[in-house]
Amino acid sequence: MPSPSLRHTLRRLWALDTFGSSLRVFIALTGSMALCWQQERMDLLIPLFLGIIASALAETDDSWRGRLRALLVTLGCFAAAAFAVELLFPYPWLFVVALALSTFVLTMLGALGERYGTIASGTLILSIYTMIGVDQRGGEVADLWHEPLLLVAGAAWYGALSVLWQALFSQQPVQQALARVFRELGLYLRLKAALFEPLRDLDVERRRLELAQQNGRLVAALNAAKEIILHRVGKGRVSPRVNRYLKLYFLAQDIHERASSSHYPYHALAEAFFHSDVLFRCRLLLRQQGKACRALAEAIELRQPFAYQRASAQARDDLEASLAYLQAQDNPHWRDLLRSLRALADNLGTLEQLLGAASNPEALAEEQDSTLHDRDPHSLREVWERLRLQLTPTALLFRHALRLSLALAAGYGVLHAIHPTQGYWILLTTVFVCQSSYGATRTKLTQRIAGTLLGLTVGWALFDLFPGALAQSLIAVAAGVAFFATRARRYTLATAAITLMVLFCFNQVGDGYGLIWPRLFDTLLGSLIAGLAVFLILPDWQGRRLPRVLASVLHSHAAYLRQIILQYASGKRDDLAYRLARRNAHNADAALSAALASMLLEPGHFRREAELGFRCLALSHTQLSYLSALGAHRAALPAELRGGLVEQAAAQLASELDAIAAQLGGQPAPGELVGDAATLALALEQLPEDIDARQRLLRTELALIARQLPLLRELAARLLSGAAAPAGLPPPAP
Repeated sequence: MPSPSLRHTLRRLWALDTFGSSLRVFIALTGSMALCWQQERMDLLIPLFLGIIASALAETDDSWRGRLRALLVTLGCFAAAAFAVELLFPYPWLFVVALALSTFVLTMLGALGERYGTIASGTLILSIYTMIGVDQRGGEVADLWHEPLLLVAGAAWYGALSVLWQALFSQQPVQQALARVFRELGLYLRLKAALFEPLRDLDVERRRLELAQQNGRLVAALNAAKEIILHRVGKGRVSPRVNRYLKLYFLAQDIHERASSSHYPYHALAEAFFHSDVLFRCRLLLRQQGKACRALAEAIELRQPFAYQRASAQARDDLEASLAYLQAQDNPHWRDLLRSLRALADNLGTLEQLLGAASNPEALAEEQDSTLHDRDPHSLREVWERLRLQLTPTALLFRHALRLSLALAAGYGVLHAIHPTQGYWILLTTVFVCQSSYGATRTKLTQRIAGTLLGLTVGWALFDLFPGALAQSLIAVAAGVAFFATRARRYTLATAAITLMVLFCFNQVGDGYGLIWPRLFDTLLGSLIAGLAVFLILPDWQGRRLPRVLASVLHSHAAYLRQIILQYASGKRDDLAYRLARRNAHNADAALSAALASMLLEPGHFRREAELGFRCLALSHTQLSYLSALGAHRAALPAELRGGLVEQAAAQLASELDAIAAQLGGQPAPGELVGDAATLALALEQLPEDIDARQRLLRTELALIARQLPLLRELAARLLSGAAAPAGLPPPAP
């Protein structure tokens, strides 16, 4: 029996999200290498390896049945692409037209969803692998079936391993996705805790920006987990294990809503309670809850029971004691602030209960509506509608498809004009480097060139150190595995690894040294073509898109607010409509954060609105936190309060948000607005002493949202005018 430390190490290795794909690639490459050695047919090695790589790149998460269906579609696409290349290769003009058209069509398939886009991308890569194979033969197409069958055979071999793996270990991706969600939640809570440092000069806006950026990563993790769980749920009966993971996913959503809530401007709390330890107690409790989320992530990953720590419960007791002491002072200046602190403490207490429930998710009550929103099209009409919406020059996907098509056509023209050795690597580099935005392309371009240089240098040294064929075969397999282990997070190393694999594979059947300079030259040329295409062909400068992105944020906030108020009218229920509105609001916030991150990588002239954009991000995330607080505390209002000031104010605020969004989108405002946001905020803040605590919180949060609207209008006007924000513009309320 292995020692406990070894078992723990093996568990951690198994829990890595790249371990499964790396092991499958290792088995596939090793099996192919062994077959070629046993048959003494090393000429079969390169197409088999390239087919395996293309199949692994086209792999999507699914149940084993879904993966089998996807594999059959993938193999059909691969066969069609490979045979088309073989047939058209001798006719350059016909070939370049087919290349451009097929690239455009395959890229546009991404409109149907990530699964279709991944398969289409893999098909395009395999078609270029076929071109490389034909070029290796001197451009002769003597045997039409040979190369395509080998490529498809390699792809089918890896695909069979993938289907078998999904059948045996179907729940592993769910565990890894949920672990990532709770890890990101832990980081979010740690950053949220930093807002509660009792410092008078705390840079709240900077910390708000960090929190907004982390929220983007958390939202991406939640979306990925939802898709993976959805593939397991399907339309049939949910298994007990999947049901457990589904409950953990809904639990994470609830924790996220409460964690992203704000109950009062933090600078006012820090000013009022600078000499008290109450904010320190809030900060400590949030940090403890963040640690609990990270511990829960590890427990899910390692399939171990989660034991909720008493340290968080003690921090909660200490917070209650500190709050009771402040209330006993009976300071009239603190009255409203203490009520907000009371709501905050209640929210943190509910967070404690949610984290405690994670110890036994099976005991959680069933959701009133546990439906997950499936974004994939399910009919030809839906397919056409998705494609039709993207078939316009204003759509980002259309621009990327056109850009990539023209870039590959240009690359094909260049390689025919200068006739370089191994020239089809130019097209492969262009496919990998040319991304949908300038910032992503710039990053990929730098990493691709650096990785290629590193791989070629290491390969040149290893040729002398390991001249034996067996050793070089092992290096090729190890490099292929390393590519899949690092491609998601360390693309430079991944590029170096795949370069090594190519060098040592070609050295089995020819001269690997002779590939070094052509590969470097082709990488530089392909990267240059990709960079020029993104810079010159319908460029998507994020500064120009900022008004539309912010408009989407405000529209989603308005929809979220309307759903919240509906819940106050009818009672709390986490139905699909509410969860979808909440998720859309967070997705829009994350999209704004991603757009600004991409803008920072653009040329200086195109990022002049970056500072203004980050102000918008801080302001939008602050507003979202107030909406989250409303959502976290939602419950049915008494019948006598319905239809009064609260509902009227919520409707007006939602209309105001839609109006600002319409202004940003260049559309007329949806109807005439009644009243003024500042006047509305004053009306909401006129609170009788005997008012119900729930209604007090509701009116306070709505007033905080109303106070944001003048700043939003000013920022929107400056974005539309293209003027930089003046120094006197106040920062968004935290």
